[in-house]
Amino acid sequence: MVCAGERWCTTQDMRAGGDDDRHRAGSSPPPRSDDTVVELAGVSKRYRQGDSDVVALDAVDLHVRRGEVVGVVGRSGSGKSTLLHVAGGLDRPDSGRVVVGGVDLAGCSLRMLARVRRRHIGFVFQFFQLVPGLTVRENVSLPLSLDGRADPARVDRILDQVGLRAQARRLPSELSGGQVQRVAVARALAAGPDVVLADEPTGNLDSATAATVLDLLADQVRSAGTALVIVTHDPAAVARADRVLIVRDGRLHAASDTPPGREGIPAGTL
Repeated sequence: MVCAGERWCTTQDMRAGGDDDRHRAGSSPPPRSDDTVVELAGVSKRYRQGDSDVVALDAVDLHVRRGEVVGVVGRSGSGKSTLLHVAGGLDRPDSGRVVVGGVDLAGCSLRMLARVRRRHIGFVFQFFQLVPGLTVRENVSLPLSLDGRADPARVDRILDQVGLRAQARRLPSELSGGQVQRVAVARALAAGPDVVLADEPTGNLDSATAATVLDLLADQVRSAGTALVIVTHDPAAVARADRVLIVRDGRLHAASDTPPGREGIPAGTL
């Protein structure tokens, strides 16, 4: 699936990869001198739109630490989703450096990128992106199965954590919106990633269900020591972040030093 020049991960991508890559992108990352799990340095990205170039990202620097929840806000078209896609290896920057889990994505082939995404990155999307013909358990198991690391006991533990063990044999079409998004959260955590990237994960949920999903997502990533970067227009999601960043005209800015929440974000940003 291709959307506005940005490349989404597909099941075919996830299956890609061979044993020849195992000791490069697929192996455990080397020890780092700090707890940074995502690093963007001088990252720029442009898209061609008609007769002009659109600057989506302009020399962006970003460091995300293990266990940290980072909220990313900004008006539509400001570059938020592009930032997430570049950080997740779904799109390549025109310039700059992207390192996830100790792996420099610039040196990865498409096959290696697929392996990095499976092992180091979890994704939660606004429209869930579950496989409709698979059960809840099969959807959550998918990243591990495709990576040759099937682990039914781990999947059952995660389903317990998100409160869906009783629905394990149901199809996504048999679940409520909140349950489907909880399946997506469980799938994102299944492989034990270094970072979870969430793009408007509450955009299709009512406020009460959204609050439940946000609490679950934040609690699970913190307890696992996983970083979370969440792109959102939802003030409730912003309020759960340890740090809030604003994307404006392709540039990344820190929010004010007031406590996270609507009061700490300039008017018109959300």
